[in-house]
Amino acid sequence: MRILHKIQCIVLCSIMLAVVSCGTKKKAVTNHTPETSIEVPAWHTCLIQGAKAVATTNRQKLSATVTMQTVHDSLIIISIMPALGIEMARLEATPKELVVFEKIHNIYAVTTYAELNKKLTPSLSWKTLQQLCSAELPTGDKTARLAYTYGKEKLTLDLHYTPRKINVPLKLTRLRTDKYTKTDIGKWL
Repeated sequence: MRILHKIQCIVLCSIMLAVVSCGTKKKAVTNHTPETSIEVPAWHTCLIQGAKAVATTNRQKLSATVTMQTVHDSLIIISIMPALGIEMARLEATPKELVVFEKIHNIYAVTTYAELNKKLTPSLSWKTLQQLCSAELPTGDKTARLAYTYGKEKLTLDLHYTPRKINVPLKLTRLRTDKYTKTDIGKWL
């Protein structure tokens, strides 16, 4: 039973890292040509390594180091390392879905933003998740404090950013789901 509770906390921590709902304007550069005006993002890739995250629920407080790798408008990988730099959980997000991996028991779950938002208040979008993972929230690029409710569970995330690296080559390797057992995310939460 204690292991199940730890798994639930790891998953909640993973989801908390993915859950933001504040808005901000995307930094962009506008290219003007005689015929068109195109908005080009100010960055293509963003890497934040060694950020400190503290997730607090009704029952527990968890601390972890996180690495956030973002490819603009395409893919986000958040690696959660609670001890010794060993990845214990991972969130892989695209504009359409979220995949949470729990590596201790080799299980994973897939959900969409719409499905997650049925119980999450405030709701989550790809845009705000991308802002969180690239340190572009209105709170600035040093810290972020976020509070949510998932069903009856209150969730708070304190995130202390390390300096971000823009337009650096990323080693993005998505985990192979055939090496994990799929489970329903509702069972975790």
